[in-house]
Amino acid sequence: MRIPFLSLFVTSPFEGLLEHAEKVKECAWAFQQAIECHVSDRCRQFEELRSEVSKLENQADNIKRRIRGHLPIGTMMPVSKFQLFRYLREQDQVLDAVKDALNWISYRSEPGIPPELEKYVFLLVDAVVDPLEELSRMVAGAKLYFETYSEKQRVAVKEIIRRVRSQEHEADKAEAEIKRRVFNMDIDPVTVFHMVRLAETIGSIADHAENAGDMMRAMLAR
Repeated sequence: MRIPFLSLFVTSPFEGLLEHAEKVKECAWAFQQAIECHVSDRCRQFEELRSEVSKLENQADNIKRRIRGHLPIGTMMPVSKFQLFRYLREQDQVLDAVKDALNWISYRSEPGIPPELEKYVFLLVDAVVDPLEELSRMVAGAKLYFETYSEKQRVAVKEIIRRVRSQEHEADKAEAEIKRRVFNMDIDPVTVFHMVRLAETIGSIADHAENAGDMMRAMLAR
C-alpha cells in the first residue's frame, strides 16, 4: 500500500510551497496595479507599489529558505528533493522577474510607455498575470493529490498545468506584438531598446510560471 506523501512529514513541504505561491499571487496583483499606475498620468503611487513588490519578494525568499532548511534528512519521498527545489526555483524566479520588470521601468520612468503601445502592454500584463493566479491552485491541488493519491485530483492538477502552458503561449504572442510594433514606430533608439527589454522581462514572468508547471508535471509523473 502506498503511504501518502504528506504523512511522512511533521510539516509538509507543500505547505511552504503553497505559502510561497500565495506571495506570488499577491505580487501579481501589485505588479498589475503598478503597470496601470505607470501608464496613468493620474497615478503617483508607482514607487509605493514597487516597494510593495520588493517587500513581498523578500517575504517569499524567507519562505524559500525555510523550505530548503527544514526538509527532513533521509525521508523517503515519491518526489526527489532535486525536483522539489527545481520547482521552488522556478516559482521564485517568477517573483524575481516581476521585480526586475518594475525596476527596469523605474530606470527610465519618463517619458514612459508610448501611447501607441499602452494597449499592447496591458494585454501582455494580463497574459502573464493569469498563469500566476493558477500557481497557488496548482500547488494546492498537488498537495491534496499527495495526501490522497486520487487519480481524479491528479487529472485536475494536470488540467491547471495545461492552462498555464496555454496562457504562456498568449503571453508570447503579446510580447511579439509589442516588439513588432516598436520596431516599426518612428521613435528614438533608447525608447526602442527600453520597450523591447521591458516586453521580454514581462514575458519571462509567464515563462517561469510555465517552467514551474513543467516541474509539477514531472513530480506528478513519479
